Amino acid sequence: MRTGREIPPERLAGVLHDTWRGYHRAIAGMAAAGNLVVMDHVLSAEWRLRDCLDLFVPQDVVFVGVHCPRAELERRERQRGDRPPGLAARQLAQVHAHGLYDVECDTSRADPPQCAARIKDFLSARPTPTAFQRLRDEQDAAG
Repeated sequence: MRTGREIPPERLAGVLHDTWRGYHRAIAGMAAAGNLVVMDHVLSAEWRLRDCLDLFVPQDVVFVGVHCPRAELERRERQRGDRPPGLAARQLAQVHAHGLYDVECDTSRADPPQCAARIKDFLSARPTPTAFQRLRDEQDAAG
């Protein structure tokens, strides 16, 4: 659904913030209704992770880190052609700043079926606490 109205530049940041918050709540609602959800999210701002930590049930989240070398990331970005040049590289440090994942995949070394198999293997073991629980505990301890 698209709006027919223009968003003034001075309001854009607020509208995008509200959109991301809505996305998080939509995902939480879908999961609470019993749906299995795969969420692809770029955690390029610290508040996004904090918001997800507040909303999602930690033991239900498998936190997957998806990585590739910077040069490959930049090549893919150029190939796509739908993003400002350098966006992915600028976001790289923040996206993984939290540092904890349940399972990680390097998409320069593993194809999608191999990454899916890694995640499937993790699900059969599913150690606790989850990375999401540990991140939430850290957030709670920090106040």
